[in-house]
Amino acid sequence: MQTLFSIIGIYLFIAVGFGAKWSFKEKIDDRTITLLSVYFLQIFLTFWGLLKRPIDTELLFAPSLYLGISLLALLLMIPLSAMLFHNPKERSIATVAALIGNTGNLGIPLGIALFGEMSIPYTTLINLVNVFVVYTLGVFYYSRGEFSVRGSLINILKLPVLWAAMVAIALNLIGYVPSPAVDKTLMMGAYASMTMQLVLFGIYLYGITLGEINLRLTAWVNGTKFILIPLIAFAVLHYVDMDPIVKGILFLELIVPLAVANVNLASLYNCSPRTVTVQVFVTSFLFLGIAFILPTLLQRL
Repeated sequence: MQTLFSIIGIYLFIAVGFGAKWSFKEKIDDRTITLLSVYFLQIFLTFWGLLKRPIDTELLFAPSLYLGISLLALLLMIPLSAMLFHNPKERSIATVAALIGNTGNLGIPLGIALFGEMSIPYTTLINLVNVFVVYTLGVFYYSRGEFSVRGSLINILKLPVLWAAMVAIALNLIGYVPSPAVDKTLMMGAYASMTMQLVLFGIYLYGITLGEINLRLTAWVNGTKFILIPLIAFAVLHYVDMDPIVKGILFLELIVPLAVANVNLASLYNCSPRTVTVQVFVTSFLFLGIAFILPTLLQRL
């Protein structure tokens, strides 16, 4: 029940965005909000998350496995997506969307709800890995809907979040600890960023009709997220010698629904953002049902 309440609390801000767009229609410019979130507020979120505690090399095994499982899933999806989807934008969405999970806004609080505060170091580092997945693979594939390979690679380098993450990691490794005043400022920006992303998701949800739902793409993305990736995770974790609790944390982070960052990137690079919004919404809705059986799934690892 605590898991369900954690999810519902987060979905409240999505409802705020939906209600705002419903009330004010074209007065709310979703493109402006996207630019504000991606180019400014997410810098605060990156610094705040990466400077919360020292990076301990002993904690790196779980996020390394997270990255390995994600890349393995990507290698499987690249040829399959190319065969099934001929539209470049649909192919981009089918290839990368399921890999960009909500490991921050949802994964971290869910980790605390299910495993306690001992999960924070692991979920924080896994979220760090996910940040790099978002702003490298995510930017590349969402750009590929309209940009060349060279243009997509340049788009990765243009985003300030990636550079901010590198600076934050360097500061962490040299032992920098933010003063209480700096930490509070970063925290305010971080929470503003998380809230803005959820509100933006709600804005994009407004006006979507059943006719806009691409059933084949939706089935593919959800099948990848909730069937393919969990099966790969089960297979890999079966042969890994790791604390069962850490296995549970890792598995949780791999199956959280799609992140709103998918919508941000799709909007930024004009890669069918409304279609991507549908994928985020459907995975988020299905995850409400999965939340009830999560404890049972985690016990089987």
